[in-house]
Amino acid sequence: MAKYSKKAAAKVARAMKKRTAGTLRSGGSGKKVTSKKQAIAIGLSEARAEGKKVPKAPKKKTVKKASKKTAGKKKAAKKSRKSAKA
Repeated sequence: MAKYSKKAAAKVARAMKKRTAGTLRSGGSGKKVTSKKQAIAIGLSEARAEGKKVPKAPKKKTVKKASKKTAGKKKAAKKSRKSAKA
């Protein structure tokens, strides 16, 4: 069973041709698209919007990063614990 419909594949092919020609534009900012991955994403997004058979986009995993302030506090706390043990 195919994961993508033929119409979805046609949308991606159209986006890739426009990218090669230099006429594919980003939806939000309107800047020219030069990346293959971004062109594919635009084609799949358009196909999804039309209700074509396209698997759901995978959810991005978010990684929490400590801010500079908390990172500095954690390092200071570790140093003070080490000096207290010695």
